[in-house]
Amino acid sequence: MSYYNKVVFVSSSDTCRGPMAAGIMRSMLVKKPLEIRSRGLVVLFPEPPNQKAVAIMKSNRLEIDGHVSILLSEEDLAEDCLVLVMEEQQKQKILELHEDASNVYTLTEAVGEEGDIPDPYGGELKEYGACYEKIYAIVEKFVEIINREEI
Repeated sequence: MSYYNKVVFVSSSDTCRGPMAAGIMRSMLVKKPLEIRSRGLVVLFPEPPNQKAVAIMKSNRLEIDGHVSILLSEEDLAEDCLVLVMEEQQKQKILELHEDASNVYTLTEAVGEEGDIPDPYGGELKEYGACYEKIYAIVEKFVEIINREEI
């Protein structure tokens, strides 16, 4: 992990899963100073976070209220950035557009697991809660790995 200075969580629109993952990671003790960002693959205009995601984060004493969605850029794919996507399909899309990007992984892949982080968009508040719980557990493992300097 010593050569990464930034972690970029990428989701579809940067209004739910990415901001939640970034907010969760910012709340944890990370021994190495890292810039933590979230970005989206499809951002047509800046949007605030999904209100259900905001509610779930607030219920867990975390804030993403001030977040505004931002499109993933070339700068976010720099060598010093670790890019963590929510779904394998998102990883493939980035790699199709940026064949030389060797720093793109799914969030689960970064902790040695498989599978995607399901998108709760359009679901009930409990789906957003389940999404939060899954992201929290994986980000917690990721921070443990970073703190052991295994990545």
